[in-house]
Amino acid sequence: MNIRSLSRGDGVVIGAAVLLFIASFLDLSSFSGVNAWDSLNLLMSVYLAGVIGAAVIVVGRTLPQSQPRKVAGLDLAQFGVALTVFVAWTELWTLFTFPSVGPGLILGLIAALILAGGAVATPLLPPLQAALISAPKPQAAPYGAGPNPGYGYPGAQQQAGHGYGYPGGQQQPQSGQPYGQQAPADATVGGHAAAAPAAATPAAGAPTDFAPFWFAVPVARPLYGEDGSPAPIAELAPGTWYLAVEQRGQALIAQTQDGRRGVLQDTTGIQRG
Repeated sequence: MNIRSLSRGDGVVIGAAVLLFIASFLDLSSFSGVNAWDSLNLLMSVYLAGVIGAAVIVVGRTLPQSQPRKVAGLDLAQFGVALTVFVAWTELWTLFTFPSVGPGLILGLIAALILAGGAVATPLLPPLQAALISAPKPQAAPYGAGPNPGYGYPGAQQQAGHGYGYPGGQQQPQSGQPYGQQAPADATVGGHAAAAPAAATPAAGAPTDFAPFWFAVPVARPLYGEDGSPAPIAELAPGTWYLAVEQRGQALIAQTQDGRRGVLQDTTGIQRG
């Protein structure tokens, strides 16, 4: 699991689950030395159920969207949210049944409410959807500069091919020549003047002043094919730098590490390198 794919809401859920697990070792009543581990029904229906629900939520949200896992017709994240709401409801009514409330029940109720609140609110509140750990800043060198720049992470050790690392371009920039610069018009081959190659024509609909740049996504987002197919061809993961090679309206044409190109329709909140 890529830890950079976790959101702030996932961090709240994980923290509440840890707090709930700690509460299971504390006394349920103020005058007895009994904790949740002495009551199998309470342990399984509240404390361990909350921990399991948090784990299911985190795993479900970090799985690729192209590989959904379902339980009783619900995907893993939805099933985990339902389980955490059940835990909070059960803990609330359990507290009312005890004649004397101990720290285990009080801390358990607080943790269960935070757990259920974080699970429900994460898909609804944009602040909770932000990445828990932001992507590292890329090196401040232009693409193709420096020794052996690579694709996927600026500065990686891999030969840079012509065309921003896109597979199939075998031509390498000449030493001392800026990337993409055409040969001088008066260059000679065998004593004869060599014609300068024609300038590259920008793709239809692409802005003429667009410059490729590195970017990272705040949360996992699908990459769709350039042919308009509704099925995603890949998924961009947080914590990885991708190259934007073209802009189409609000969408970007992005290129993955394995050379696949596709349309990133949702560009809100992306981090530019």
